[in-house]
Amino acid sequence: MLGEQFCFDHDDLFLQFYFLKFINNHVAQLQSIQNQLIQAEKLASLGELTAGISHEIQNPLNFVNNFSEISMELIDEMNEEIKKGNTEDANAIASDLKQNLEKINYHGKRAGNIVKSMLLHSRVAGQKEPTDINAIADEYLRLAYHGQRAKDKSFNAKLNTDFDPNIGKINVISQDIGRVILNLISNAFYIINEKKKTAIASYEPTLWLRTSRTGNEVIISVRDNGNGIPTAVLDKIFQPFFTTKPTGQGTGLGLSLSYEIIKSHGGQVKVDTKEGEGTTFIVQIPTT
Repeated sequence: MLGEQFCFDHDDLFLQFYFLKFINNHVAQLQSIQNQLIQAEKLASLGELTAGISHEIQNPLNFVNNFSEISMELIDEMNEEIKKGNTEDANAIASDLKQNLEKINYHGKRAGNIVKSMLLHSRVAGQKEPTDINAIADEYLRLAYHGQRAKDKSFNAKLNTDFDPNIGKINVISQDIGRVILNLISNAFYIINEKKKTAIASYEPTLWLRTSRTGNEVIISVRDNGNGIPTAVLDKIFQPFFTTKPTGQGTGLGLSLSYEIIKSHGGQVKVDTKEGEGTTFIVQIPTT
């Protein structure tokens, strides 16, 4: 009896050992898959950025090229006037040249800021730094819009912004907050674009982007006039891998990542929705 009891305990421990090993291996595999999907979501948002950037960066570059060509012509004209001894005309041309150079400098910096935004977004990790939330919101709104237009040339929407000038700079990881804003806006664009396909002719896809400061927190709200979120799935929208998009059009990690990013900043994400009318996502970030 003692021998039989000993064998039973030994086999039981043996099975437990291999069962735990089996579970640990599968947990490790699932964690690896989750990390890969998270990276896929980041790459997807980076892809949307790239599409928007390709359009956004072309505009300032066009200005730089145009003003450069005009400036070269002005230099030739100025040299001719100098040869003729027409100092007054030469000075007038020099003044025009200065204005052109100022415009070239402005648009060159604009292109540089766009590239900087992309580099910040592509970083794996970052440090909290004083950040202009209004500037980030405005930047990512444009990038998201042109990113959507790159995917669907027929897309159009009315954009309304209301940025509180008294927010100041707050310490956040700027590329992470940018990723959240990009995700919320991109989702809103997708939703209003889908509604446009089946709505009445008078329907105008509209997005509202607002920032404000209340006490010790900054609030970013993204509102759309889409179809809203069904009550049946409202509790699931922040769950990893949950998506209402067709297969292949979403990883189901965008809102989950956004939620975790804001949570890591000590903030929270809330949602207010009405079926058939639209949805508002409210991001609250503490300033202290």
